[in-house]
Amino acid sequence: MSYKPFHATVPTNPQVWMEIEIGGQPAGRVTMELFADAVPKTAENFRALCTGEKGFGYAGCPFHRVIPEFMCQGGDFTNGNGTGGKSIYGSKFADESFAGKAGKHFGPGTLSMANAGPNTNGSQFFLCTAPTSWLDGKHVVFGQVLTGFDVVKAMEAVGSRSGTTSQPVRVSACGQV
Repeated sequence: MSYKPFHATVPTNPQVWMEIEIGGQPAGRVTMELFADAVPKTAENFRALCTGEKGFGYAGCPFHRVIPEFMCQGGDFTNGNGTGGKSIYGSKFADESFAGKAGKHFGPGTLSMANAGPNTNGSQFFLCTAPTSWLDGKHVVFGQVLTGFDVVKAMEAVGSRSGTTSQPVRVSACGQV
């Protein structure tokens, strides 16, 4: 499958990477552009959690929910099961914007905030593996996969309809490009 980012990259937007392990084995690197031009606060939260510069972040964090033909969800580095996580701004922060590209789940490769309802963003996020337009206006889109979508597809392959993975999937290392 050939993957191409939906949006043209913006040179001033930060780029981050995650090394992924599946079943304890290296699966590869995913690089993502963060839409700081559209949602700077949301992008900065994710960037800082990738670098770990605030003393906490995504390194070692599992993808606790992976549903084929939908998405791979991670970012709960406090509890590891989808009940925790925190932002660099405190436990939760408000939905920054649903305007323009921040409001459209454009298809595979979309990077979006997971939440428990309006204005409950923390550190959990998901990578879409299919079109998910029903999420528009409910979850802030703040980035896109640039390279390594094959790794995202490998993650998706160990998921299930319930979201439980047949093998552990985790971020072994991460940072800023």
